[in-house]
Amino acid sequence: MRESLTRLGHFDPQRVRERLSRGFNPAHARHILRDGDLVGFVVVIPRPGDMLLDHLYIHPSAQGEGIGGWVMRRVLAEADARAMPMSVTALKHTAAARFYERHGFILEAEGEWDLYFRRPAHPASDH
Repeated sequence: MRESLTRLGHFDPQRVRERLSRGFNPAHARHILRDGDLVGFVVVIPRPGDMLLDHLYIHPSAQGEGIGGWVMRRVLAEADARAMPMSVTALKHTAAARFYERHGFILEAEGEWDLYFRRPAHPASDH
């Protein structure tokens, strides 16, 4: 994320720390491991009416290996098992927005810095 924020001229380490700490919910956080090494984390918060993908972070050394897609498929399978839609916010002008769209998220609104996406519920099939 730092690369995207720097490219846009909006990187502020203090703001990044505040944003993460303000919304970070350790009760809903899961580590992402590759060969036993911690390479990221994901935070999915169940809410009334949907599930919030609050954070999905893959360390730059592990990006580009399909780990984010693998994590996303697992998270979406959990939402599907609950027949719940999923919401996520992405920084404008970043690869994250394209990543979420590839996984079925639909842009619902735009803010000054962020894009607000939602993926409709896809109830799990019995077949």
